[in-house]
Amino acid sequence: MQYKQLGTTGLQVSQLCFGTMTFGAEASKKESHEMFSLAKEKGINFFDCANKYANGESERILGECIKDCRDEVIITTKAASRVNSDVNSIGLSRKHLMLELEKSLKRLNSEYIDIYYLHYFDPYTNMEDTMRFLDDAVKQGKILYTGVSNWSAWQIMKAIHISKTNFLQTIDCIQPMYSLVKRQAEVELFPLAIDQNLAVVPYSPIGSGLLTGKYSTKNNNESTRLNEKDYYNQRYMDENYHNIANKFCSFAKDNGFDSAQLAISWAMNNDAVTAPIVGARNSKQLQSNLEAININMTQELREEISKLSITPPPAHDRLEENIDINNKLR
Repeated sequence: MQYKQLGTTGLQVSQLCFGTMTFGAEASKKESHEMFSLAKEKGINFFDCANKYANGESERILGECIKDCRDEVIITTKAASRVNSDVNSIGLSRKHLMLELEKSLKRLNSEYIDIYYLHYFDPYTNMEDTMRFLDDAVKQGKILYTGVSNWSAWQIMKAIHISKTNFLQTIDCIQPMYSLVKRQAEVELFPLAIDQNLAVVPYSPIGSGLLTGKYSTKNNNESTRLNEKDYYNQRYMDENYHNIANKFCSFAKDNGFDSAQLAISWAMNNDAVTAPIVGARNSKQLQSNLEAININMTQELREEISKLSITPPPAHDRLEENIDINNKLR
């Protein structure tokens, strides 16, 4: 396992982040503890969670797992999602974030959270209020660094501008969706992250299982996320995604690769990426996914794989000018 700088925080994190969304959901408490131990044994020191996962049970189990090694691991969690039927139990208001942060700290049995993500953008809350809450929480020592997940580039830059203008804690890390079938992050988010020295911790590098070959016709009755969750079906309903996945899985098989491992390695080796998030339902699946670090992802191999999908157009959409800007300016 190799370790990389997490933006400008000074933290060193493993090149893979273990996502604990299955803790207390698809994975039992016993299985969750076993997966945590395996991940740590393999050198992972970076663990992702959220307040809404398994209605808080994921945080509780993760809190049990880190009891004897809290200062050796980097723990993240998130807030913004609706947590109950109360009208104010959602969003990025100071009230909601304050209540959810305290609940997360209690469930994680920790005095601090290493990275606290704003899980979604909230168009109804004054962004300065949200950034001031994060700044207060950092000053109180309850969170150390901040991040955003599922935000667009303009939203992130607005938050950075507000925080720097008002001398507040700024954003350290972003968490976008990214895989061979979902490459929108390459257009503006990755260039933004490189320009602003932000860590990038993308999720769903295997496209919620689409890039594993599980969703071929002969396997479409298997118990999988796309079969069990409507929102995953909506996310990947475009036929183009399935065509890309089929081509990719055939490529992996023809070249002697495990498709899930190859998909993770492809995402991991984008220059902007710090550490993709990998999850698992059991230790066997996790063991296999962790082998992604052993694939020699050369530039030639990555380019060959990239050609199997559709490269998103540049933000200005002038395809004829998709050239090196330095050459253009000389």
